[in-house]
Amino acid sequence: MFVKHGVNSGFSSLASSAVLRRQQFLIRSLGGHSVSDITHQKKRMEAVKCSSGGADAECVLRAITPSLDPKRHKGQAGKIAVIGGCREYTGAPYFAAISALKIGADLSHVFCTQGAATVIKSYSPELIVHPILEESYSISDVDEEGRRQITKKILSEFDKWMERFDCLVIGPGLGRDPFLLECVSKIMTHARESNVPMVVDGDGLFLVTNCIELVSGYHLAVLTPNVNEYKRLVQKVLGGDVDDQNTHEELLSLSKQIGGVTILRKGKSDLISDGEIVQSVSIYGSPRRCGGQGDILSGSVAVFLSWARQHISATERESTISRTNPTVLGCIAGSALLRKAAALAFEHKKRSTLTTDIIEHLGQSLEALCPAS
Repeated sequence: MFVKHGVNSGFSSLASSAVLRRQQFLIRSLGGHSVSDITHQKKRMEAVKCSSGGADAECVLRAITPSLDPKRHKGQAGKIAVIGGCREYTGAPYFAAISALKIGADLSHVFCTQGAATVIKSYSPELIVHPILEESYSISDVDEEGRRQITKKILSEFDKWMERFDCLVIGPGLGRDPFLLECVSKIMTHARESNVPMVVDGDGLFLVTNCIELVSGYHLAVLTPNVNEYKRLVQKVLGGDVDDQNTHEELLSLSKQIGGVTILRKGKSDLISDGEIVQSVSIYGSPRRCGGQGDILSGSVAVFLSWARQHISATERESTISRTNPTVLGCIAGSALLRKAAALAFEHKKRSTLTTDIIEHLGQSLEALCPAS
């Protein structure tokens, strides 16, 4: 159930309408205030509420996942690009990109450094790998003017592809090389100017935390911090420590302070806010906390975000779901599917469960909720 400014607006319309009729009857019988008066009072009295995942998350998954229609052509189910991958880190961009394909995106690209490209290509022939990024070590003998020309060339190469993408995933395996981060910050600026949605994770969050203007006020941006990344965001934006006693209010405030950017705070329950609502997904996943699950999440959110935008465009906001921010819907669906796939993988592998095992159960978990036929 979604809660907006303390007002419940769930997806079970029949049940909610029946409750509303009973409330109206009681109000008329007692000669009390109107429903709108009471709603207004609740808005002032309640800071924010948060509802659990369960059936609502599954409802979102079913609503925004497109059917497999033979009339559709390649690309209509999503084209995702992952910006990340350097000498040290090649697994994270692969996990994000292949997860997008496993869920149902048609095409998945990876923009990485030359040192990472061959390794990532060797993981899967399904990915389209672009070795266009550079790290400082590879241009150590280049002067400032030469570096400006390299940056210009990188942006020009990426801009050739940008308009094709439905969503970017920025940060998996990116590393913290200064020149590389500078180039990626310019890519983010170009993407924002072109209204391309972006999911920021991993070292992308390190970049954003140090330059919050990159996403501030951009409603098509999603941040997916873990506990430490969230702590740094709170310290940077709110100027204090994390308040574990008021998690929902704090997340709402953090999102508002960054201009309505959607934040998915990962944890025992994933908390999601766009500065207007707070939603949680608390479907049980897996006790196994192997590295790489955040990369699955970022790739998943990217796909579901693009599907949510398609769904809203097709339904013209005729339902409760289609009136919800697509970035929030993407986060709900991505979180729910990852948790279901992790639970299924753990059933089979127990302590030896790895990120690759979870990826292999993404399709089966989605199929259980949205059968292909």
